[in-house]
Amino acid sequence: MKQKNELILSWYDQYSVYLFKYVLKMVKDVQTAEDITQDTFIKAFNKMGMYEEIRHPKTWLFRIAHNLTVDYIRKQAPILLIKDFFFQEKDMGPSTESQVVIKESSKELYEAILKLKPSYREVIILRKIEGFSVQDTAQILKWSESKVKTTLLRALRTLEKQLSEEEYLNEI
Repeated sequence: MKQKNELILSWYDQYSVYLFKYVLKMVKDVQTAEDITQDTFIKAFNKMGMYEEIRHPKTWLFRIAHNLTVDYIRKQAPILLIKDFFFQEKDMGPSTESQVVIKESSKELYEAILKLKPSYREVIILRKIEGFSVQDTAQILKWSESKVKTTLLRALRTLEKQLSEEEYLNEI
């Protein structure tokens, strides 16, 4: 039992911040993200005895967090997965024109991602924002690697098309 406690505490120290950020990107509520992150480690602790050895704890924990997040989102209406996570107010002093342009571009990108269907959002967040490999993303989403690649390609094409259409509409 002591080893199990030490192991889960070690994993908490290593991965809790990453899990929290991932969940926060999905639910956009700090308190909910904290709760889901904590629930992830509680569930992991309770399930640790069911497995002889957990070879990839980060992937396993992300899968648990993903499932808990999806369960939470399904209970919410309307579903909002991503808002301006990276645009929380910070005292950065006077901003330069380039900082404003970058911020606006990023904001438009995240607003466009918000409009994508859930499977496209999930794969973009995991692969392009969180930086997971195809294999890890497949394990987290319980998809085949082929499905991850295909869905990501379709998601990026849809996102590109959406961004170009919005740019066209803004120019009119």
